[in-house]
This record gives sequence, C-alpha cells and structure tokens, in this order.
Amino acid sequence: MKRILCFGDSNTHGTAPMRDDNDVVRFDADKRWPGVLRAALGVGFDIVEEGHPGRTTVHDDPVEGAHKNGRSHLRAILESHWPLDLVIIALGTNDLKFRHGVSAFDIASSVGTLVDLVRATPMRGKPMPKILVIAPPPILEAGWLAEMFAGGQVKSEALGAAIARMAAARDVACLDLAPIAKVSPIDGIHFDEATHHAIGVAVHKAVLPLLV
Repeated sequence: MKRILCFGDSNTHGTAPMRDDNDVVRFDADKRWPGVLRAALGVGFDIVEEGHPGRTTVHDDPVEGAHKNGRSHLRAILESHWPLDLVIIALGTNDLKFRHGVSAFDIASSVGTLVDLVRATPMRGKPMPKILVIAPPPILEAGWLAEMFAGGQVKSEALGAAIARMAAARDVACLDLAPIAKVSPIDGIHFDEATHHAIGVAVHKAVLPLLV
C-alpha cells in the first residue's frame, strides 16, 4: 500500500465557494481533488487528506490563530501518517492575505521551508517520501473576501513562476495550477466542483512518475 499525504488549505479540504462567512459547504469526498486522485489511482493507494481551511505556509495568523501555521504542524502530521511514499504540498493562497504582507518570492521561499522540513523529518528506516509542490492559480479580489485579500491578486500572478523556481532549485516536482484551474468569482479563492475534478486529474498525471 502506497500512502500519499495531501497537505493543504481549504482548497484541499474541499471548501466550496462562499458568499459570506456563514456559507460553509464542503464537497463530498469523491468530489474533492484528493478524492478524484484516489479514484484515478485505484486500489493499492491510501490518500491522506490534510486540508485545513486558512492554513498558511509558515505564518501564525494574527486574526484566525497560530494554529493556522502549516510549519508548526507538518512534522507531527508526517509522523502521524508514517510511512509515506509521497507528500503533496498545496499551500500559498492564504499567505496572500493583506495581513501577512509577504511577496510572491517570500511565499515560494516559505513553501521551500516546508519541503526542507519534510526532508529533515526522520523516516525511521523507510525511504524519504517523494515531494510534489502545487502552485495555486491566481486569485481574484472578489466577493466578501476582496478586502481580506487586498493586493493579493497581483502577487498571485507571480506565484506560480516563483514556486516553480523554488522547486527546481530543490529538485522537487512542481505542478502549476494556473493553466488548469480558475478560482470562483463568488469569493475569488475557492474552486467549484468541476475545477476540483480537473485538478484531481492533473495531480494524478503529475504523481504517476513519482510513484514508480
């Protein structure tokens, strides 16, 4: 059995586009992109869904809480689900919030910090897992989240290239979602069901060479 960890934010969790703070819907397991990946891979694979809404790469969120910091929890999650054959890191969108004040370069560097953390976590006699980083597509400053993500749209347009450069420097696989997925205009950051399916198909194609 090969085990794949999907470490991400609300778009890994499967949060549907939201019209306001109370409009919270989670897509069913088979509709979320990790579920699409699970179905495409078939038997012999265990997909661990670790999507936390609001999760950042390395930042304590001053509004939503320190528990949103991905770096703080990644090692415990790696150890909890050991052994792992592949770790997929799909983060960066929440770093675009105005409150964090970081550039695309900084966000990519922060994803790199998580890559380094995966590689530094002892695997207790098992091989180090392969790593795939997923660069999120550009966001829109739209709907009720527009002010929260003010200034994020322009930075997000540079994020895919920045994450790709970081991944190349660390010799890890990278999937840029910009050509594949568009965020919903309802809230500017989340994906609809059809987009989750497209992402799952693309991730399946990207992981196959890493699982041989």
